[in-house]
Amino acid sequence: MGRDLDALLAALTLDEKAALTAGQDMWTVPGLPRHGIPAVTVTDGPNGARGAALLGAGRVSALCVPCGSALGATWDPALVEEVGAALGDEARTKSARVLLAPTVNLVRSPLAGRTFESYSEDPLLTGRLAAGFVRGVQSRGVAATVKHLVGNEAEFERTTISSDVDERTLRELYLVPFELAVKEGRVAAVMTAYNRLNGTWCAEDGHLLTDVLRGDLGFDGVVMTDWFAVADTVPAALAGLDLQMPGPDRFYGAALAEAVRAGDVPEATLDAMVLRWLALVDRLDAWDGEPAPEQAVDRDDHRALARRAASDAMVLLRNDGLLPLRGDESLALIGPGATLTQIMGGGSAQLRAHRSASLAQLLPERWSGDVAVEQGCFADATVRPIPGPLAATFRDGSGAVVGETAERDGRLLWFTEPLEGLDPDAFSFTARTTLRVTETGAHLFTVTQAGRARLTVDGAVVVDGFADVPPPGTTLFGLGSQEVQATVELTAGTDVEVQVDYSSEGSVLLHGVVVGHRPPEAGDRIDRAVAAAAAADVAVVVVGTSDEWETEGHDRDSLHLPGDQDELVRRVCAANPRTAVVVNSGAPVQLDWAEETAALLQAWFGGQEMAEAVVDVLLGDAEPAGRLPVTIPLRIEHTPAFGAFPGTNHRVSYDERLLVGYRWYDTRALPVRYPFGHGGSYTSFSWGEPVVTREGDDVVLSVAVTNTGSRPGAEVVQAYVEPPPSRLPRPRRELRAFAKVRPAPGETVVARLVLPPRAFAYWDPGSTETAHLDARRGDSVLVPGDSGPVPRPEPGWYAEDGPHLVHLARSVVDVVATVEVAVTCSSTDPGRHE
Repeated sequence: MGRDLDALLAALTLDEKAALTAGQDMWTVPGLPRHGIPAVTVTDGPNGARGAALLGAGRVSALCVPCGSALGATWDPALVEEVGAALGDEARTKSARVLLAPTVNLVRSPLAGRTFESYSEDPLLTGRLAAGFVRGVQSRGVAATVKHLVGNEAEFERTTISSDVDERTLRELYLVPFELAVKEGRVAAVMTAYNRLNGTWCAEDGHLLTDVLRGDLGFDGVVMTDWFAVADTVPAALAGLDLQMPGPDRFYGAALAEAVRAGDVPEATLDAMVLRWLALVDRLDAWDGEPAPEQAVDRDDHRALARRAASDAMVLLRNDGLLPLRGDESLALIGPGATLTQIMGGGSAQLRAHRSASLAQLLPERWSGDVAVEQGCFADATVRPIPGPLAATFRDGSGAVVGETAERDGRLLWFTEPLEGLDPDAFSFTARTTLRVTETGAHLFTVTQAGRARLTVDGAVVVDGFADVPPPGTTLFGLGSQEVQATVELTAGTDVEVQVDYSSEGSVLLHGVVVGHRPPEAGDRIDRAVAAAAAADVAVVVVGTSDEWETEGHDRDSLHLPGDQDELVRRVCAANPRTAVVVNSGAPVQLDWAEETAALLQAWFGGQEMAEAVVDVLLGDAEPAGRLPVTIPLRIEHTPAFGAFPGTNHRVSYDERLLVGYRWYDTRALPVRYPFGHGGSYTSFSWGEPVVTREGDDVVLSVAVTNTGSRPGAEVVQAYVEPPPSRLPRPRRELRAFAKVRPAPGETVVARLVLPPRAFAYWDPGSTETAHLDARRGDSVLVPGDSGPVPRPEPGWYAEDGPHLVHLARSVVDVVATVEVAVTCSSTDPGRHE
C-alpha cells in the first residue's frame, strides 16, 4: 500500500488508461504488467464466493452461507460481519480480490425473484447489516461491492424497465442501505442496476452517480456496471461510471479512448476513473495478486459459523409448547424439503457448495426413536437430476477424446470449459450411468439443454434434441431450453443404462445439459404421508420453494407454496395435532394453515449447514434466534406494491412511495399473518423501564433485558419512532434503532440503542410541486401534517419541533414501552438535522 498513484497514472498512455476501464473477460479486470498493475479477479456473490462457474456448475466447491433474507433475520450486524470475513477468506481461495456482494435492494414485493438475496424490507436494518458484511469482507483484503444501485426490486424486464421513484422515496428508503454501506462500512465498490431510474439508465445517471452517490453520500470508490449493463460510452463516462463489466470491452476500453480523442470525454474524466481503480488495488494491497487457479478450502471454523448463522436466522413463528422436541418418540418426517433441503436460491448467487445434506439424512442419525420418512408431494419446477455418478467422456471440436470425469449427478453444466484447455464453444461429451430400477411402471426422463443433447435409455432414443431442438425456456438464466419429457416403462429389479450425448453447438455462455429422472408413483404420496403422521407420536413437515421458484431472472407468480404442499400440511396437521412445520423458503409464502400447526418455523435458505442447524433447533441444541426482516402478509392482494408490480410497458411506478413493507400495513391498519420483527423463543424475557440520555446530538435509550427462563436465548429490542404531525405526510412509525442481546438464564443485559438526529428526520425535496404531490398522494394513506405541505427553500433532512414517541418493541406491533423524546430544532437552521 502507499504507491504513488499520480506518478503511476502519469506513466500510462491514453490506451493503457482506457484498458483499465473494461473487463478482460467474464470475471477479470485486466492488468498492465509493464507498469506493475495486476489483473484482478471478481466473483459473486451474496451467499458465497462462487468462483467462475455459475448456477452451481463447475468443479470447484465453495462455502455456502445462509441467504440474504436469512442473514436479515439474524438482526445481528456483528454476526453478519463474521460471515463477511469468512466470505472474504473464501474469495481469496478463488483468487478473487473483489466480491460482488452484498445485495441491498429492498423487499418491495415478496414475489420478486431475488427477495432471498435481500436483507429486508426496511432500509435501516438492511443498511446496518450491509455495513457489517462489508467490514467483514474488506477485513480480508477483498473489496465488497454493494448492489444494485438503484430501483432493482424485480426481475421483470429488468434490463429495459424504468423504475419511476420520486426523490423523497429514494432518499428515505432505497438509497439508505447504500449510504450506510458507504458511511459505516467504507465499501470499496458500488454496482449499478440494469434498469433505468425515472427514464435514465442507472449506469448513465449523473445525478445518481455523481451528485448523490459521490456528492451527498461521500462515496470515493469504484462504480461498476452489472454484467452487460452499459448502453453508451459517453453518457456513462460523463455520469461517473468507472468500470464496464464483463469483458471484452464494448463501450469502454478502446471505445472510451476514441471518445477521449474525439473530445467527447475529457481526459481528466478518464484519469479520475483510472485513479479510483488504482486506489482500490492499493487499498487492498493487491499489487502482487495475479489470478491463480481456484481452490476448494472447506474449513471447520467456516462450517461452524455457517451452522450458527443458520440457526440464528430461524424464526419461531408459532409454538404451542411442541418445540423443542424430545427426540425419543416416534417421528414422521414429511415433505419435499425433508428429502431435498433447499440451501440457496437460484441465479448468480448459486454455487457448488462444499457440502449439502437433507433433513432425511441427518435427523434420523440424532433421533433415538423410530423415524418414518415420506416426501408427501413434489414441489419442483422441473424434474430433479438423475443421481450419479455419471462417467463422462469429453471430446474436442475434432472429435478427439481429451479426458474423462465422474460427475455427481445429471446436472452437467459449465460456464467455462469443462476441462482445462477444452474450447467451451466447440466440444462434446457422452455421459453414462446405470440406473437400478426399484419400481415397475412408467418412469419419467427429462432433458433441459444448453446446446444439443440426445438421451437414450438401454439404447433406445427417448429425447432427441439434435433432430428436434426444443424452444428456449425460463430456467438456467434463460440460457437453456424448455424441459422435454419422455416416459419409459421399466421393471423393478433390473439395471438400465442411461446415456446422454451432448454437443456445444448452439449454446451461448452456458454449456451442457440437465438429465432428470422421476420414478412412478407407488400409491398416493400424500395418503402415505398422512398415514405415517397418524401412526407417529410427532410429525415434522418441511415445505417451501426452491432455486427454480426463487431465482434471478424471473419473479414468482404466486405467494402460495408450489405443488400440493398446502394440502399436505393441512392433512398431516389434521392427522396428528403434534405437527411442527418448517418453511424452507427465501421469501415469505402464504401460510393460511398456520393456526392448524402446533409449531411453525421459518428456516429460509440456510446455506450448506442448514440441515444440521434445523436439527439443532428442533432438538433444542440451538435456539431459534431470528426475527422477521419482512412482513408475512395474509395474501398477496394486501401487499404495498400489489397492482403496481412488476410493471407494464417497460415502466414500474413505485406508487406506494414511502409505504413499503410494515410501513404500509401499520399506517393503513391492515392485518398481517406475522408482523415485521416478530419471532418467538424457547425462553422468556422481561424488560426494565427504559432510560433516556443524550450524548451530544444523539438520543440514547438503555433497556435492561432479563432472561427469566431456564434456557439461553436472544432478544431483539426494536425502536420505532412515531413523529408528530409534520409538514409533509409520513409513515405512522419507522424502525430507527435495534439491538440484539443474549442474556444467559437469570442474567440481565442492557440493550443500548442510539438515535442520531436523522432518526427523527425526513427528506423535504424543497419543491412546491413535489411537496404538494406528496401531500395529495399521501392524504389517504399517510399521517397528514396539520400545517399543510409548506416547502422549505432547499432540499434536505428536516425534523419537526416537538415531542416524538419512541416505541420500544418486540415487533412493529408488539410494543413493550413508549418514551417521549423532545426534538428541538436549531434556531440557525430551523427544523434541519444533518
